[in-house]
Amino acid sequence: MCLDHLEADNQHAQWLLEIGAGSTIDDNEMIQVPQSMVCANLNALINRIYPGIGNSRAQDDQYFLDHIILCPRNDEVHDINEAILQQFNPTAEVHMLRSVDSVSEEDGMHYAYPTEFLQQLNASRLPPALLCLKVSSPVILLRNLDPGEGLCNGTRMVVLNVRRKVLQCRIISKDRRFRGKIVLIPRIRLSSNAEILPVPLKRL
Repeated sequence: MCLDHLEADNQHAQWLLEIGAGSTIDDNEMIQVPQSMVCANLNALINRIYPGIGNSRAQDDQYFLDHIILCPRNDEVHDINEAILQQFNPTAEVHMLRSVDSVSEEDGMHYAYPTEFLQQLNASRLPPALLCLKVSSPVILLRNLDPGEGLCNGTRMVVLNVRRKVLQCRIISKDRRFRGKIVLIPRIRLSSNAEILPVPLKRL
């Protein structure tokens, strides 16, 4: 998929193929990244990937379709999201949405875990306990809600309105069937078993 978009840059495409083949690993099991791809710090990365994130240009749907930062770890995602949100539309109100966490009553220990402890737990299959959003900020759906209506894992949207129990969003997509569609995203109850976390956590 990456190479399909890099036909004009044969050198970079070749480098990606070499990484996949494992031929670029040195004696220390490290990969030398080209200097042109190195960013000194997080702000440099944000400015490189999201130029002009604080001005009106960032409100355009195509802007968010053309730019994205991917991370392998949830804590890195959180730090980058927080830094970008501060720069994005600086005068807009930040809506802080907290989860409702609980533990399964089956083990008889649901009363033993305070809310503060449960909200510190994070797992790859669960959203964070605190979700911070601004109107006009982009979001990505992480569950298949209604694939027939364009609401599936990976769907990109822009937040139009934030309410206590629902988000009003507009789908931004290259698929013309769903592009510009206004949708409502409700609160969803998700769960994680004790194999991932020390307790069987339920998060709304």
